[in-house]
Amino acid sequence: MHLRSIASLALACLSPVAYAQQADPNVARDIAANCAACHGTDGVSKGGLPSLAGQAKADLLRKMQDFKAGRASSTIMTQLAKGYTDEQIELAASFFAAQKQ
Repeated sequence: MHLRSIASLALACLSPVAYAQQADPNVARDIAANCAACHGTDGVSKGGLPSLAGQAKADLLRKMQDFKAGRASSTIMTQLAKGYTDEQIELAASFFAAQKQ
């Protein structure tokens, strides 16, 4: 019974955190902002690196997962991708897919 109480308490503590992350409409934008230095504001590159804005979400997801898993090589992206959860990658991909090129 004691273990059940601890598990219930843990779930109660985590629920507000999960709700707060889902309830904030700016989470995807905030995650995507990390990409601005190289890929431009809102994913519109000024040259040199590819723009992310307007790319298909499935393509962005595949590319990021390939970087994260080491299936694609890159000087920087292979390391950066490892720092994101699958949920964060999904949110950023959704954000960039919704932006105008």
